[in-house]
Amino acid sequence: MRAITKVSTKGRVLIMGGRIDEMFQFHQVALNLRAARQELIASNIANADTPNYKAKDIDFSSALKGALGGASATLQLEATAAKHLSGGDAGETVMGAPVQYRVPVQPSADGNTVDMDVERAQFADNALRYEASVRFVSGKAKDVLAALQN
Repeated sequence: MRAITKVSTKGRVLIMGGRIDEMFQFHQVALNLRAARQELIASNIANADTPNYKAKDIDFSSALKGALGGASATLQLEATAAKHLSGGDAGETVMGAPVQYRVPVQPSADGNTVDMDVERAQFADNALRYEASVRFVSGKAKDVLAALQN
């Protein structure tokens, strides 16, 4: 795609310093992370009655920073002896972000840490933020399309 420096659309001015696809990169990464987080939360809800299941989530803001910066969220450990275990990729990750376990407010007798009230609230919040991002990107895409057509 070509770069647009300044285009007027219906009284608004669109200014972009780089390529159009670069403008949407942040939103693409954010939407992919939101979708992956939604799957984790849905898995928690689905396993609410599974004994010893541990509720999982990711820290969205640090995961987004890591995904955009290209930085890995894990550090490599130095092995000083041949029998040392490697420290890389020992835990589960989502797009490079380490999956964390929720600390239960009130532990259950069967060891399950899923709190349905917390999971429902997190699911609704994440879904709302996902929808808002989709609407924002859709609006920006319409603005760019209108600018290119004029």
